[in-house]
Amino acid sequence: MTLKLIVRRSTEIADGIRELALARSDGGPLPAHPPGSHVVVECGARRNAYSLTSSGIEPYEYTVAVLRLRGGNGGSEQMHRFRTGDRVGVSSPRSDFPPVSTARRHLLIAGGIGITPMLSHARDAVRWGRDVRLLYGHRAGQGAYVEELTRLLGGRMQRAAGSGEFAGLLHEALHSQPIGTHLYMCGPESLMDRVTEEATTAGWPPQRLHLERFTPAELDPGQPFTARLRRSGRNITVPAGTSLLDALERAGVPVASMCRQGVCGECRVPVLAGRPLHRDEFLSEDERAAGDSVMCCVSRSETENLEVDL
Repeated sequence: MTLKLIVRRSTEIADGIRELALARSDGGPLPAHPPGSHVVVECGARRNAYSLTSSGIEPYEYTVAVLRLRGGNGGSEQMHRFRTGDRVGVSSPRSDFPPVSTARRHLLIAGGIGITPMLSHARDAVRWGRDVRLLYGHRAGQGAYVEELTRLLGGRMQRAAGSGEFAGLLHEALHSQPIGTHLYMCGPESLMDRVTEEATTAGWPPQRLHLERFTPAELDPGQPFTARLRRSGRNITVPAGTSLLDALERAGVPVASMCRQGVCGECRVPVLAGRPLHRDEFLSEDERAAGDSVMCCVSRSETENLEVDL
């Protein structure tokens, strides 16, 4: 469902980072959501996913913070052009990154604009009295929400301005948590790869590592394959470097889609035969292992043929 919202506030909160507050024109309540949720925003010709920083309990506005990316796909530029009173199409919130209710402690690790979902987590943890710690690495002048996080967490937050300082704090954090701690990370791809690798080396089980990507992972072109459409009986060739979604659309086969980055879940298609090559950030590990659906905007096929329910 797409919500038609208006921009209530548009404020630059740090160097190159703009916060937008989105609300209904009549001021009414919006759909609730758990911490770590995101929405997909119509940014001109693009649809991009952004983490919600706002409280998900009976919300009357959604807030997102966007880093302007020079030379990106244009979505962040459009978000920075929105001003108070502008109308924006926004999806209902989606949850891929919620806190684990049984966790003994929640360790949050953020880099740069990756602080946005962590703010939602921190606010919720403090509200309900959950044990939470935050390690936040950012460049000088680009520390968003530092004052609020300091008020919320006090000594439970550590900040690092350089890679050397971050490395030391990361090592300490990964080796000093009580058993039962869950780790949540969001930031640049290099940061999440580093945290994941070091956490794995330190003995963290994979089921206690959770990540949220704010840009899609760099994908290789992949091997060509054929999509067999069960209902229509058609065979669609998907070349290397072309997404399954693009191939279907070029063949005149309509598929609902939004973010086109593998994060929103809108383009999920049932798989009837073959083995998907999952590249999305939406499906759980169990759902991936089941192999009965595929996010056709980014994922491909490990087999020469992939039969889907279209």
